[in-house]
Amino acid sequence: MAGPLTGTRVIELAGIGPGPFAAMMLSDMGAEVIRVERAQAVRGPAPDAPGWDVLQRGRRNLALDLKHPDGVAALLSLVERADALLEGFRPGVMERMGAGPDVCLGRNPKLVFGRMTGWGQEGPYASAAGHDINYISLAGALAHFGRLGEPPTPPLNMVGDFGGGGMLLAFGVVCGLLEAARSGEGQVVDAAMVDGSAVMMSMFWGMKQVGFFDETRRGDNLLDTGAHFYDVYRCSDGHYISVGSIEPQFYAELLRLTGLSEDPEFALQMDHNLWPVLKGRLEKLFHSKTRDEWCALMEGTDACFAPVLTMSEAAEHPHNVARQTFIDVAGTRQPAPAPRFSRTRPEVARPPAHAGQHTREVLLDWGLAADVVDGLFASGAAR
Repeated sequence: MAGPLTGTRVIELAGIGPGPFAAMMLSDMGAEVIRVERAQAVRGPAPDAPGWDVLQRGRRNLALDLKHPDGVAALLSLVERADALLEGFRPGVMERMGAGPDVCLGRNPKLVFGRMTGWGQEGPYASAAGHDINYISLAGALAHFGRLGEPPTPPLNMVGDFGGGGMLLAFGVVCGLLEAARSGEGQVVDAAMVDGSAVMMSMFWGMKQVGFFDETRRGDNLLDTGAHFYDVYRCSDGHYISVGSIEPQFYAELLRLTGLSEDPEFALQMDHNLWPVLKGRLEKLFHSKTRDEWCALMEGTDACFAPVLTMSEAAEHPHNVARQTFIDVAGTRQPAPAPRFSRTRPEVARPPAHAGQHTREVLLDWGLAADVVDGLFASGAAR
């Protein structure tokens, strides 16, 4: 069967990072998502090879000139037939374009209007430029990623753009769609990366209140590489392994497998003062074997162990192969849709498209008259 969002129609206004990720998530789940590119992005006939950007998989692509009144009119015609719209412009851009929430909801009262920004639709920073690193900084997240005595370390752009951004937008849009199905009314979803990154820190706010997390000591806490039993270690071949043996029974298994069960210092697992000493001892121990040797000894046990893999290595690991965690789409290896469903299995409908590859096809499929579509191409409002 098709994915759980089959029958849902979504318009994505082209952007980068979190917006396309949210659109990919919805498309992976079966929604019909069309990506609206700028007309200027069309460089000629679409190449035979698919696009490279995995975030754009699963949807058709049309190009409209949204600075042209006919292009905006075409977009609003599509809005009338959509369940949701995703946009990632700075606050006010859609309104100045003539396609803001009031206009769109006036044309389609059940529309869920998803807005993706870094700072949110209002607030002192709302109109300022920024990127993931800035949003997670202001959210109180970046300050806590890093090792003791070292500067904060950005975790790629996973937290702001994707976890606290695109994922939050996709969740918000689906929530909006569920509510609209009950109430018959659409609404605006204000998904801000600073908000999403902050809410991802919720557990640590609770831990801080009861003294389990010292926000002034980056890299010296239980889950931020402060503890010897929750860290990554370099092996003799230059590769790394990870251990996360927090619970007593898992820690006991770690000690058994490493031959440290009878060591009186390691028996004091939660003695914070001993953590640096014990970490130094584990560094020497884990450096005595290769990663493969440690895997042979510890993989599949309850020591909470795993090798630290690159993307290419992860795609070849037997566990991921067994679960088909990675798939090939038109010759490109990439993560499979997630999460999984027992009946309505998600799948990737198509590889990434090129700008304007399906403009005429989509406009006709979504109900615009052929003469109207011809006029859009003649005026340059569509390409």
